[in-house]
Amino acid sequence: MKTLNDFNFENKKALIRVDFNVPLDSDFKVTDNTRIKSAKPSIIKILEDGGSCILMSHLGRPEGNEDKFSLKHIVDTVEDILGVEVHFASDCVGEAASNAANKLQPGQILLLENLRFHKEEKAGDEAFAKELASLGDIYVNDAFGTAHRSHASTSVIAQFFPDNKCFGYLLEQEIKNIEKVMQTGERPICAILGGAKVSSKITIIDNILDKIDHLIIGGGMTFTFVKALGGKIGNSLVEDDKLELAKEILEKAKAKNVEVHLPVDAVIADAFSNDAHTNTCEVDNIPDGWMGLDVGPNTEELFAQVVLKSKTILWNGPLGVFEMPNFAKGTIALGYAIADATENGAFSLVGGGDSVAAVKQFGFEEKVSYVSTGGGAMLESLEGKTLPGIAAILKN
Repeated sequence: MKTLNDFNFENKKALIRVDFNVPLDSDFKVTDNTRIKSAKPSIIKILEDGGSCILMSHLGRPEGNEDKFSLKHIVDTVEDILGVEVHFASDCVGEAASNAANKLQPGQILLLENLRFHKEEKAGDEAFAKELASLGDIYVNDAFGTAHRSHASTSVIAQFFPDNKCFGYLLEQEIKNIEKVMQTGERPICAILGGAKVSSKITIIDNILDKIDHLIIGGGMTFTFVKALGGKIGNSLVEDDKLELAKEILEKAKAKNVEVHLPVDAVIADAFSNDAHTNTCEVDNIPDGWMGLDVGPNTEELFAQVVLKSKTILWNGPLGVFEMPNFAKGTIALGYAIADATENGAFSLVGGGDSVAAVKQFGFEEKVSYVSTGGGAMLESLEGKTLPGIAAILKN
């Protein structure tokens, strides 16, 4: 696995695929700069070697050339974070890009315009990838958030750098941290899967059952399992066509000696609203007209005990509707348990959009071992898939 440390970038132009797909407010100001900060170590290493950086990224889902998705809006934020002036090219290919790249001196940074202003990017067009490749000497992929896409800048481009391609520090870290859970994790290993639907997590569950000792299930998918076991779930979210699948998962887990931990009680509401009337009851005895929106206090305690005896912890998905304060307690309690386990020497990896949002919202970001920067990419890694952006760098 070639990384930045295998190269000296002196007088070289590094063409770096970064993930600067950051949220902007109505004034085009960046509201969460995590992804830009995450790319900083790779960029600084190249500049300190005496090289220059050409940064390419997408932003949003533009239909053609849309000003609101222009990367020019983030130049100031990138400059603030890197502490270096950032030059901007009004296109990512063509004369504007090649002229700007040719003028670039060692120690300088160039940000190219949004890759997705060209439909060839998502189509994985080879000619487009070749034109991008002509801008740099060494290709660096540091965009985990798009590593599961077969796009021109993430996988197709690598073939034009047969000996001069590598992972950036961020992507290297992501790969190693997922390996820590999936291959080299110290036991007992605990996976916590939350979220709404069993159907969206089934391939992950299938892939990780051989590797874990404990499986904690939370979120909306709880109720598909509870109903499959004969429980009463009131008006809670359920996938009626997945009841047999839920039973199969429990049988498979038992056969592989994996302990499955389902909630024992639930915080229930008479409407899907923070202002709804609430109550607490056993998870398998929810009255009609009521729905489970969070785990109850007994479950918080039960899950904390499992987490605290684990040496490796994977957290993907919240335990309740944490966006509503009245149904965030279970997710927050879980965050505290994982933080305590981490402080006691466990390795904890948090990944997937909603759990990352929860960790940031409730201040656990610095209290876990690693927070993944890729939602879909993280999920596909856990499903056991080889991501195209990673495979392209590993290919000789």
